[in-house]
Amino acid sequence: MFVIKNKYFLIIENIKDIDLCNIKRTNKFVIILRNNKINQDLNKLKKFRIACKSKSIKFYIANNLKLATLIHADGIYLSSYNKTFKHLNLINNKFAAIGSAHNTKEINLKIKQGCKYVLLSKLFLVEYNKTAPIMGLIKFNYYQPNIFCKLIPLGGIKYNNLNYLKNVNSEGLAIKSEVKKKPAITNRLF
Repeated sequence: MFVIKNKYFLIIENIKDIDLCNIKRTNKFVIILRNNKINQDLNKLKKFRIACKSKSIKFYIANNLKLATLIHADGIYLSSYNKTFKHLNLINNKFAAIGSAHNTKEINLKIKQGCKYVLLSKLFLVEYNKTAPIMGLIKFNYYQPNIFCKLIPLGGIKYNNLNYLKNVNSEGLAIKSEVKKKPAITNRLF
């Protein structure tokens, strides 16, 4: 079975984590480079950005406005701990913003920061923290009509629970760990 959504957010830590050849040319994919220690070569990032643009893939940089402007990214990704408003003057002109949140308070902050999409975490149980609270499908669907931005589920989404996402009232989904572990997951998203 395939999961059919309008947007697929793939969160990577390194540009080597994803092979763009696996992604067909569609406007559905958004790649977010989320690496706090950007030690990658600027020229490689620019080439990766050009490759994304040729396949109509949006490319966002996490929490680094300077790097995003240098490589002409499509926008900036604001983590849940990022509470600044420095980027607001660039959002309407050059950039779009995507945010990340865990609760209603953080969702409201991301709306004030101008985020069009908010990745709401944790939908399912995650391997790195088995004691962390999870939201589940019912609670996520409860949030959706009460929020004035587009909520995207994130956290614990794996190859074996993709079919549950048919019951989520969202126009997309976000995947982080499975992109690196199972690169073939992008083939299943079509």
